[in-house]
Amino acid sequence: MAEKMIDKIVRISKKPAQIRNICTCAHIDHGKTTFSDNLLAGAGMMSEELAGKQLALDFHEDEKARGITIDTAAVSMVHEFEGKEYLINLLDTPGHVDFGGDVTRAMRGVDGAIVLACAVEGMMPQTETVLRQALKERVKPVLFINKVDRLIKELQLTPEAMQERFVKIINDVNRMIRDISPKEYKDTWTVNVQNGTVAFGSAFHNWALSIPYMKNKKITFKDVIDAYESGGEKYKELAKKAPLHEVVLNMVIRHHPNPVDAQKYRIPWLWRGELDSEEGKSLINCDPNGPLFYCITKIVVDPQAGEISCGRLFSGTMKKGLNVYLNRQKQEARIQQVFIFNGAKRDIVEEIPAGNVLGIAGVKSYPGETITFEQTEPFEQITHIFEPVITKAIEATKPADLPKLIDVLRQVTKEDPTIKIEINEETGEHLMHGMGELHLEVIENRIKTEKGIDVKTSQPIVVYRETISKESPQIEGKSPNKHNKLFFKVEPIDDATYSLLKKGEIREGRIKKKDLDMRDKLVSAGWDNKKALSVKDVFNGCLFLDETRGIVYINEILEMVMDMFEDVMRAGPIAREPCLRVKVSLMDCKLHEDAIHRGPAQLYPAVREGIRGAMMQANPVIFEPKQILQIDSPSDYMGEVSKIVSNKRGQLLEMNQEGSQTVIKAKLPVAEMIGWSSDLRSATGGRGNSSLVDQMFEKLPGELQDKIVKQIRERKGLTAGQVGA
Repeated sequence: MAEKMIDKIVRISKKPAQIRNICTCAHIDHGKTTFSDNLLAGAGMMSEELAGKQLALDFHEDEKARGITIDTAAVSMVHEFEGKEYLINLLDTPGHVDFGGDVTRAMRGVDGAIVLACAVEGMMPQTETVLRQALKERVKPVLFINKVDRLIKELQLTPEAMQERFVKIINDVNRMIRDISPKEYKDTWTVNVQNGTVAFGSAFHNWALSIPYMKNKKITFKDVIDAYESGGEKYKELAKKAPLHEVVLNMVIRHHPNPVDAQKYRIPWLWRGELDSEEGKSLINCDPNGPLFYCITKIVVDPQAGEISCGRLFSGTMKKGLNVYLNRQKQEARIQQVFIFNGAKRDIVEEIPAGNVLGIAGVKSYPGETITFEQTEPFEQITHIFEPVITKAIEATKPADLPKLIDVLRQVTKEDPTIKIEINEETGEHLMHGMGELHLEVIENRIKTEKGIDVKTSQPIVVYRETISKESPQIEGKSPNKHNKLFFKVEPIDDATYSLLKKGEIREGRIKKKDLDMRDKLVSAGWDNKKALSVKDVFNGCLFLDETRGIVYINEILEMVMDMFEDVMRAGPIAREPCLRVKVSLMDCKLHEDAIHRGPAQLYPAVREGIRGAMMQANPVIFEPKQILQIDSPSDYMGEVSKIVSNKRGQLLEMNQEGSQTVIKAKLPVAEMIGWSSDLRSATGGRGNSSLVDQMFEKLPGELQDKIVKQIRERKGLTAGQVGA
């Protein structure tokens, strides 16, 4: 009797050299899910007729309705290459920018990424965003150029013109890889047609080619052109001669690292613990007999099985019945079941060793959690390039549904942690922060349809940032009992340092021991050595420095000072909006020698008053979120498009004409973009579309500062007395 697929997967899962953990990443509608379907069909997990039409990995109703992937789906398959069987764990990710956080989390669990680029559209903004995220997580890319059939059939390009197009796409991808990759991989990770790290084909017609495959099977590019030009269905023969799954999976096995090789360079970047400890060695060697280290990358809520956590096991062996510890939630749990993913279905297994992507049930947690046996240093927080900038207040239509709504909102943040939920106990309002209008609309829809609660939401609210524009004098913060005095100074963070923070070169978090790597980066940005070593906390793009000297009890109070520093950075002095680019220095303090008189009740108000007071003396201003969009529209509508951009306080950055299409880059304030997609559609006769390239915060024009501050204060119910103090 033939061996069952699940038994085959379990057998190979014990040979880490034969495992590849990969994901797809690309711009929306560049064909990722169709592409993944073909890989599944090739691995014998789906009928070939349905491949590319079934969209097996889109199983949410709203994904089918909108025709886009919203959640990352996991699947394991087996592929034979040069006489050996390999286990390939594939995560299919979304391309729409509003769901980019899902891509970020998938990257933590994989070692290689297949970047899909459309042969017709080339490198798109979204492809750049996800590629940047992959490189940030130390994931090695290979390139697949999709929709080649359209170049032949629709655009009828000559072979030379097609080659030019391919070269341009490959150069664009390589430019990004060189820009962002870690130094040691700048050249080795670039993609290249000759060595087979680039393949091209058509996911829709199920064929692909790469140079090694063409040499091996004696197929030329001329055969492809002939197959399409001869009319009829001759192109179907291509799928038999050069099946997509074979070409792509051969490329994956040859060029993507196995977990043992990948963890040697990924772990020092993703984990801050001691690399020489038993845990560190086990992580670097992907040791199945070492301590358990499992990182959750996604949570799926299943009506029957409850919460299922999908993630990557970096060390140890995951078994049913293990008692484990959740490091971020600081609580214990028990593993009830262990699963392997199989497209939309899951198979229960007894145990799975390190180096695999798997699912577990019995643990209630959230993505980014590190599961181990005992309390230890968790993996780095998973951060997404863009922050949520649009908020909606949400409430249950029926008051009786309120307790259920709070549970559902907590569940929503687990399923999609880029949605931030804020439950304000005082005003009783629940706020949902998301990436954009579509993002919040989808989540709202899911609450209604899948969770069965009727909700109503407010108009979208934009999230602003507070910052300062000059250095403050030293300001004193006094404790309520008048026995402790702390002296603070604040100043804006300079551009060089801020760009290090934005790129993630300086990592978020409190600094427990001397971080020489961070010191060197700050010195290269123009800091002096001593000051660079006094940085104690990096929080949301703000810095806290301890510049005191010879204070006896300083170590006892520093944690409390940092708690309040983070608190003020979350809600600044002007309108309680988050702060940005603020450097806070503790210059000096006078403390009561008796510990009882310098507890949290005394120090918290002193720190808060000191930092807020200093910021009010440093000319505080409001920054608004802006997005750079790429707008594609037929050239006839150019005037209309530039009109809506200027009506929305936007600025045109560049404009390029490509045939009958014009591609515009424009920077727009998020506050003016509510209803943007319908405005753009009506201005371009339904033919224009836009995608997000970048997001940043810039100073709100002077004439709007007071108006916006007043609006925010009114919305939050702040009186003049509550602000600034």
